[in-house]
Amino acid sequence: MTGYRTPARLFHWIVALLVLATIPAGQIMIQDGLSRPVQNALFIFHKNVGVVILLVVLARLAYRQVVPPPPLPLSVPEWQRRVAGLNHAALYGLLIFMAVTGYLRVRAGGFPIEALDALGLPTLVPRSEALEAWAKAAHWWGRIALVAVIALHVAAAAWHGLVRRDGVMARIWPPVAR
Repeated sequence: MTGYRTPARLFHWIVALLVLATIPAGQIMIQDGLSRPVQNALFIFHKNVGVVILLVVLARLAYRQVVPPPPLPLSVPEWQRRVAGLNHAALYGLLIFMAVTGYLRVRAGGFPIEALDALGLPTLVPRSEALEAWAKAAHWWGRIALVAVIALHVAAAAWHGLVRRDGVMARIWPPVAR
């Protein structure tokens, strides 16, 4: 098999779409002058979609342990293979980091995470201004790193799909009926 299996493709594109929705929502929700109802809706969306992203990323990592990704074509140079591996590791690591720092910022600030509260899950951290401040800063810097890593990932995909046309992009393309 040269391409990813359908579950891996679904995991990839679900995470991609959710992340691409939460980044602008997160940026807009902290703007000055935003009406409180709009801001609250964006905060609720951002927090709860963050929970979904974490769950899908963890499911995808578990799936990868059972069904490893297919190897890159032999035409891809070794340095690109290493960079791709580092990029994927950074993506997974940063997505988990963003979920954890987002959780810490919200919970240490004494705020709800509606999806977790609805499930009856307890708060795992105490209210703490220091922890909230640290997590807020870490989440902000993590966002910068995540956007940079996503940009590199998209640029590499576009290069393989549009310039090289070597089949690398087609391996993960959404599983649609043909």
